[in-house]
Amino acid sequence: MTISIKIQPNTYIDSVSLMALSTKANQLTGVEQAIIAMATEMNKEVMKNVGLFTDEIAQAQTSDLVIALDAKAEQDSAVLIQQIESLMTEKKEKSASQTVERYTTIETAKKAIPEANLAVISVNGQYAAREARKALNNDLHVMMFSDNVSVEEEIQLKELAHDRGLLMMGPDCGTAIINNVGLCFANNVRKGSIGIVGASGTGSQEISVRIHEFGEGVSQLIGTGGRDLSEAVGGKMMLDAIDALEADEDTKVIILISKPPAKTVEEKILARVRKAGKPVVIWFIGSETRENEAGIYFEKMSKAAALKAVTLAGIDPDTLDVHPLNLPLIDEVREKLNPEQRYIRGLFTGGTLCDEAMFTANERFSDVYSNIATDQEHLLHFGDVSQAHTFIDFGADEFTNGKPHPMIDPSNRIARFIEEAADPTVGVILMDFVLGYGAHPDPVGAMLPAMKAAKEQAAARGRHLEIIGYVLGTDLDKQNINEQVEKLTSIGATYASSSQNAGLLAREFVVKGAEQ
Repeated sequence: MTISIKIQPNTYIDSVSLMALSTKANQLTGVEQAIIAMATEMNKEVMKNVGLFTDEIAQAQTSDLVIALDAKAEQDSAVLIQQIESLMTEKKEKSASQTVERYTTIETAKKAIPEANLAVISVNGQYAAREARKALNNDLHVMMFSDNVSVEEEIQLKELAHDRGLLMMGPDCGTAIINNVGLCFANNVRKGSIGIVGASGTGSQEISVRIHEFGEGVSQLIGTGGRDLSEAVGGKMMLDAIDALEADEDTKVIILISKPPAKTVEEKILARVRKAGKPVVIWFIGSETRENEAGIYFEKMSKAAALKAVTLAGIDPDTLDVHPLNLPLIDEVREKLNPEQRYIRGLFTGGTLCDEAMFTANERFSDVYSNIATDQEHLLHFGDVSQAHTFIDFGADEFTNGKPHPMIDPSNRIARFIEEAADPTVGVILMDFVLGYGAHPDPVGAMLPAMKAAKEQAAARGRHLEIIGYVLGTDLDKQNINEQVEKLTSIGATYASSSQNAGLLAREFVVKGAEQ
């Protein structure tokens, strides 16, 4: 290990840009690992955990930028530091050439562009609440991509937004579509009459993509942040978003998306939608089944929720191809798997996609483990090896502290995939590939060499390795969904047409004998 450190004093770069720069730095020839980050205590802790911490970093201030590099050979270090600095310079030059004018504060930006009505906050969590408060006080709606913001700060910001008649989306809000403009991680979908309120980024993406596929569109997609429906926050943003969609003339149907909310918050949300003058579809992932009420429709799975919404919007479901499960394929794959190949390993970039697949497996099997499991018995911690059926969300905080999100940088997932593919008890590896704004330009292509090699190695050892890939995207996304699907199927992987179908196929492929 050859560690090189470069400190740039009083140099601030936002977290989204740092994620992109870190991804590019880690792709340079000769780099074992590189971290480009602000010298916050959290980032210093990450550097300690990966062996890149030094006394020099310990002395750095939170306003300093750190380049921490582990090079494969000592002679490469200086050259690699120069190459990383060149990447940063290129970004600055590109930004300068593309931007008419840059503003260093929210106040000066609002003064220069008085018609602006929304701010996206993507600074380090240590500074995010302060900047969001400035935006709200300047009459700007806020989408806060930043995480690591305290619950107390979140409550204060949402109360301030409510009092000012503004949206406070986040913290940790990854997806929104406002007036047909996708923000952060979002897909390119047509405008339509269905409004979405989501406490889940990829869950909202999945619903918007299925709506697009079924021929309808999205009026607004309002994110809330993952903690909004907790007992402490109380669903403040979801309630305000329901008010906004009810008042929106273009919205005819509303969909609510969340992991299971706190019971008291769920009842508060239901009390509000019972008064709504528009039909409401509710997909609370993994919640207990509830009976429909007048104008309120509960669905257990993503595709079913989207289908219900487009039906309520006026589309005849009998005219749609809803992609039913391929039952002959299930029988075919079961025949290929050896008796000991009993387990699914789900490796996900999207937390809700992971949740949906995990809950689907839970309906059949009791030995389902995950880093996002809600019970301690089945919870896996960072660094734990897989057990039985395992589902990993690589977008969870333990994987993203100091590293880009897996939708941008697939390196963590690739390494885990290689481990799982070598396990002779694994029958199915299930993965998502998310397209759209902010996502990797070729997510399937980045995994392709590892997938191809794994299938060949399994075959050489006398076993079939079933890989299921779900590509979350539309025909309008820049990554070209058809090319992504063709790459998957070119190496013998199975393409699933939706998150719902992906989880069902994975579960049914590994069912054995008496379980059928």
